[in-house]
Amino acid sequence: MQPTRSAFALLALSLALLTQSARAQQDVHAPLVPPAARKPAPAFHLLDASGKTKQPASYRGQIVLLNFWATTCGGCILEIPSFIDIEKAYQGKPFTAVGIAMDISYDDLKNPEEAWAKVRPFVASHHLNYPIIMGDTTIASTYKLEAYPATYLLDKSGRIAATYVGVVSKADIESNINKLLLEK
Repeated sequence: MQPTRSAFALLALSLALLTQSARAQQDVHAPLVPPAARKPAPAFHLLDASGKTKQPASYRGQIVLLNFWATTCGGCILEIPSFIDIEKAYQGKPFTAVGIAMDISYDDLKNPEEAWAKVRPFVASHHLNYPIIMGDTTIASTYKLEAYPATYLLDKSGRIAATYVGVVSKADIESNINKLLLEK
């Protein structure tokens, strides 16, 4: 049986909406929250690839680009080169990007070991130059994550200064980092 014209039209409309939706999530901008209105970043205790525990307090005194991502998330992969460039550009300044790999929940994996088996080769092949820690369902719930990628820009006191959902605008995030660097 041949598909009808209405079936083709419905398929074309669906593809157009999906494409538009994907574009709408790219080049995301976020205003900086005024310092007095910033809330502390939710606490976490997550492990890096070497088994060391990391938490927001580990980065106190630095501006932190906290990025929630997964190895099979298309938008996540699109923005990684920007984060690599940003990490290089701000080397020697009180700044770091931190990737929180959400592969356990995103790909419904059994445990952190299974997730690290995917994440380690990805990190090596994409030449990530910033720390990666392994996320879990608890942190997804704590940060109320509903979509990936999700990125939080934390000020030097560990408070959320900006929130991005979708592929960030590199220029916007750099502008916000520069403003945060000027804060006392």
